[in-house]
Amino acid sequence: KGELRIQSLSFDDAGMYQCIAENTHGIIYANAELKIVASPPTFELNPMKKKILAAKGGRVIIECKPKAAPKPKFSWSKGTELLLNGSRIRIWDDGSLEIINITKLDEGRYTCFAENNRGKANSTGVLEMTEATRITLAPLNVDVTVGENATMQCIASHDPTLDLTFIWSLNGFVIDFEKEHEHYERNVMV
Repeated sequence: KGELRIQSLSFDDAGMYQCIAENTHGIIYANAELKIVASPPTFELNPMKKKILAAKGGRVIIECKPKAAPKPKFSWSKGTELLLNGSRIRIWDDGSLEIINITKLDEGRYTCFAENNRGKANSTGVLEMTEATRITLAPLNVDVTVGENATMQCIASHDPTLDLTFIWSLNGFVIDFEKEHEHYERNVMV
């Protein structure tokens, strides 16, 4: 295919590369410059979220995406405790931290550390647990004669510190109550 691959780049590999394609009808050249980029980790452009919300019993992924070259090694701490992969905690290759089956004990300050051969940096955020949103009364199947009205209910419990929005869909397509106000009507009970 005329492909050039360079394994384990070093600064000596930087420079102008030229590809020459030749056949019986002639010869053609193409040039490209290869720049080797190296920088210590920095969170200036993409800091960790200062506040991360996670539902009780749920799952959360806390992203850690510093700018760095070469790719840094990642580690995490909660407060002063170093975190390791386990049954509920996993550090992904991209630096993200995943926690499953969230409990009140998971709340706290989480710090992501990124280090490469050019330097190191860290960023911190606070994880707060919220009560999980649950549907307490689900819509029921309804048989209605053509031309009559049908009413369906949906009631949910949720964390009082968060807003709750109900979204209705028909066969996977979200219903737009403003555009289809002649056919659908939303009644909100407090």
